[in-house]
Amino acid sequence: MALFLLLLIVAIVLGIIGVVAKGLFYLLVIGVVVLVADLVLLGLRLGRRRRRLPR
Repeated sequence: MALFLLLLIVAIVLGIIGVVAKGLFYLLVIGVVVLVADLVLLGLRLGRRRRRLPR
């Protein structure tokens, strides 16, 4: 969970810097990529935790 929060903070910071600073649009793109990777990581971790109940 700490990795998720760290990547989320990094994505937000990169996005803010990319929007505010002129000529640093690529940081916004990198922030979005990090955010998407973070959400995929979270989805994989939550998917592994779900276990089917035996019938």
